[in-house]
Amino acid sequence: MISVEEAQEQVLSRISRLEPERVDLLAALGRVLAEDVVSDIDVAPFDNSAMDGYAVRHADVRSASADTPIVLDVVEHIPAGVSPQVTVAPGTASRIMTGAPMPAGADTVVMVERTRPGRADGGPDGSVEILAAPSPGENVRTRGEEVRAGDTVLLAGEKIGPAAIGLAASVGHDTLLVYRRPRVAIVSTGDELVDVTEKPGPGKIRNSNSYSLAAQVMSAGGEPHILGVARDTEEHTRSMLERAPEFDLMVTTGGVSMGDFDVVKKVLEEIGELAFWKVAMRPGGPQTFGAIGETPFFGLPGNPTSTMVGFEMFVRPAVRKMAGFSALLRPRSIARLTHDVKKRAEKRYFLRSRITRSSDGRYSVTVSGNQSSALLTSMHRGNCLISLPEGESLITAGTEVLCIRLDMEEGTA
Repeated sequence: MISVEEAQEQVLSRISRLEPERVDLLAALGRVLAEDVVSDIDVAPFDNSAMDGYAVRHADVRSASADTPIVLDVVEHIPAGVSPQVTVAPGTASRIMTGAPMPAGADTVVMVERTRPGRADGGPDGSVEILAAPSPGENVRTRGEEVRAGDTVLLAGEKIGPAAIGLAASVGHDTLLVYRRPRVAIVSTGDELVDVTEKPGPGKIRNSNSYSLAAQVMSAGGEPHILGVARDTEEHTRSMLERAPEFDLMVTTGGVSMGDFDVVKKVLEEIGELAFWKVAMRPGGPQTFGAIGETPFFGLPGNPTSTMVGFEMFVRPAVRKMAGFSALLRPRSIARLTHDVKKRAEKRYFLRSRITRSSDGRYSVTVSGNQSSALLTSMHRGNCLISLPEGESLITAGTEVLCIRLDMEEGTA
């Protein structure tokens, strides 16, 4: 039996990033970039207006106020997408829309809310009264203000979010090179399992583990493939596990303990390699890891919460490493226990809990319900796992404990 840290180290030492692939821009969302993205143009590509208003010479309007407005002749109306044709000379202005190119001669835009119509017999488009003095260059977006041609706008290793998608589009990229999502095979084991659409008869339960695992795989950045249920025979289990080389990673649930019908470990040793199969943790001590061919293999316990906790501790970091992420583990917070907790001293405990933050910025944490490994409700109601180390048997209320934040995704890759 090994520690959680030893198990994680063994797992991650044998996992490598997958090869990159080029995908359409929107398909890159949430993925990890495998190459720098360089701009082919200046952004903004030309001086343009940040507001609907009037393009003016600052020298003409620097003394404007509501009591002493400055009246300018309007010489042109410039919508977005249209090049200006008239130079703004002293005493004139151009009506301009957001995003429209700045006309020659103008250096400032007065937002329309700080103006009012002037005489109808002004310039070609009448005249306008400027009711407030703007700052020099106000409401003007200058060429190259954000990016210059040749600048690197996104770095390899970054996680692609919505803003990164917009940046890539603005510099002419309709595809991105990203690390491939790992294809994860999911197999539940046990003669007691029936499909989720079937009402369980005596001694039967619905196969919920395949779906919670698939959801965890998706959340971690992988692509789940539910293969079905392996029955409690070596022959059927072998036929399912032999499909592992079709995928980047395989996960099973159940069949890894000491029961008469727990055959996963035996089959793994016959057709693959076993690295470890017991970890000093609760829930989920029977955690199996190895390989079938070149495909990493995880055999998780069958109880629903043991399955989900085992995935969080070992499978999720592996999936994220394969997908190109560098931040592999969930964020951690320190919180004060609101009640006593008893445990077995020789094991690491992971308690489904709920962490909250008070007005003074300090965290407190409370278990979120019954901690039986067969029950999912406390996992659903919780937003963290309290990690209680080996060597302690009583942790009293008020003790500061480490909380693994299930409610927080890493902000960076």
